[in-house]
Amino acid sequence: MNPHLAPVQVPDPAALARLQRLCDITEPYAAGEEADALFADAMREVHDWHARRGDFFRALLAAPAPDPAPTVGADVLAPLVHATFFKRHEVLSIPREEVALHLTSSGTTGQKSQMFFDTWTIRAAQRMVARIFDHYGWITPDQPVNYLLYSYEPAPGLRLGTSFTDNYLCDFAPARQVVHALRHTGSGHEFDVHGCVATLQRFAEQDVPVRILGFPAFLHFTLERMRAMGLPPLRLPAGSLVVLGGGWKGHADRQLPKEEFYAEVTERLGIPGDRIRDTFGSVEHSVPYVECAHHRLHVPVWSRAAVRDTGTLRPLPYGERGFLHLVSPYITSVPAHSVVMGDLASLHPGSECPCPSPTDWFTVHGRAGVSRNRSCAVAAAELMKGMS
Repeated sequence: MNPHLAPVQVPDPAALARLQRLCDITEPYAAGEEADALFADAMREVHDWHARRGDFFRALLAAPAPDPAPTVGADVLAPLVHATFFKRHEVLSIPREEVALHLTSSGTTGQKSQMFFDTWTIRAAQRMVARIFDHYGWITPDQPVNYLLYSYEPAPGLRLGTSFTDNYLCDFAPARQVVHALRHTGSGHEFDVHGCVATLQRFAEQDVPVRILGFPAFLHFTLERMRAMGLPPLRLPAGSLVVLGGGWKGHADRQLPKEEFYAEVTERLGIPGDRIRDTFGSVEHSVPYVECAHHRLHVPVWSRAAVRDTGTLRPLPYGERGFLHLVSPYITSVPAHSVVMGDLASLHPGSECPCPSPTDWFTVHGRAGVSRNRSCAVAAAELMKGMS
């Protein structure tokens, strides 16, 4: 068994019994009345957990409740905390000596969300990722792979959530080689596009699959550079996989439509479309959202999603665009279990996707107010300035 699939215990088994049961569900896209009832019970437990441990959430619970979102649960209280709150405030529900991991959401400049994780929270989130990878057959302990990570090379003091996540994803298949696209220079990071081209050429000649993880914009710039150099398309070994995350922020004017970008990856690297998946996640809400084979971001059983009007914050019906509202009781370290993201999205019923997963899925349409809210991808995009 992959160690990230091993049992994990909540901080207080008596107070968080329903949360334990919810996070112990092994099928990542389970749905139904029983799962909904358990989710509601776990939310009530975690509300009480945070209210007893901090003035902020206790006051938030006492304020008028927001309009309930049917897709979260008609009887589920979900006070709204904007993701930007965590860029300006540190609010913990645990003693600092119980912080097992401290991550930030952005690069070397700009506003940063400061998120703190106890052992339960980070291991629970990692187990969610492992279960989704297992669901798709991407845990291959007997199959080594080569990794090209379009993320930051580890460096002393680096706490970026994206770097942590991409390096963690290397645990699901043994690594023969690991190459980072954003190389540490001693005073920062630089995008090594020629190194990426050479790495892909070398990996194409080897006999193990390749896993490409990280920011999609960097992968696109690599493929674009290969084309500009007149290099022929490559055929990476069978079983290769692309798992993207972080978006195109900072380069929206050069962003390709998803279908066109995936076709570019297939054309230049020989990886079929069902082996190219985007993801959504953030340091403020670490539940993983991973595309199915039809490229829909389904909501796993451990969370719920809604879309709220950008002016009134009232919940919107399926198909309409608004702020993405993500809810999950998994986090006990910080009261970030009901977060309104800065992303504009639309939510859709599971029945509108032909894949077997019955849960709702969402489409991200971009960010609102990015001028003040820089993300990891925005900071990373600065490394590509001047490229063509």
